[in-house]
Amino acid sequence: MITLKSEREIQLMAEAGKLLAATHREIAKMIKPGITTWEIEEFVEKFLAEHGATPEQKGYQGYKYATCASVNDVICHGFPSKTPLKEGDIVTIDMVVNLNGGLADSAWSYAVGEVAPETQRLLDVTKESMYRGIAAATVGNRLGDIGHAIQSFAEAEGFSVVRDFTGHGIGKTMHEEPMVLHYGKPGKGTRLKEGMVITIEPMLNAGTWHMKMDSDGWTARTADGKLSAQYEHTLVITKDGPVILTEQ
Repeated sequence: MITLKSEREIQLMAEAGKLLAATHREIAKMIKPGITTWEIEEFVEKFLAEHGATPEQKGYQGYKYATCASVNDVICHGFPSKTPLKEGDIVTIDMVVNLNGGLADSAWSYAVGEVAPETQRLLDVTKESMYRGIAAATVGNRLGDIGHAIQSFAEAEGFSVVRDFTGHGIGKTMHEEPMVLHYGKPGKGTRLKEGMVITIEPMLNAGTWHMKMDSDGWTARTADGKLSAQYEHTLVITKDGPVILTEQ
């Protein structure tokens, strides 16, 4: 069941979103060749604790970490690692913050040092596809309008849209209805209403959209070993248009 959020619930989520955005701003300063995603993991744990918050995904279905750290061909749910990042890598850091019971979810892909032009284009197109999906998240539109806005732009730019992972509602728990596909047909799916809070988080691949799973049961990689990128915001649907709660 889709729950519409009260003003108080939205305010709590906005406060969590503000802290999450601040965390990503600090991570952006850390990204450079030689740093490890384990160092980022430790920073996030400490930074959230200092601000009275907790990492909501830690312990979720047995997941052990405060962050997901997905490098290069990892689509999502990569484990933090003590392997140093290299010049030209890309890394996606995804996390969910719980601040006083308000939840916010955001992922950001970062370039490590100088990256190849086509790698930068993947990052740019993925971010733009997210914002195009957000722009379609208006009262009266349908979920298919969001997916179509993302898919039509991404595929026109020569990238594929991952099908196996989706956006979602968020509120009292990390994953709520509805499921938000990043592909689809306009005018199809659930109608969007004021007070819905969802994530839009497209994952685009440089090659095929198909994936394979590592033996750890979490780490999802591109089937062909090519690069993947992801950007994600939490947003609330209002009568005046979508309002991003995790804006940097």
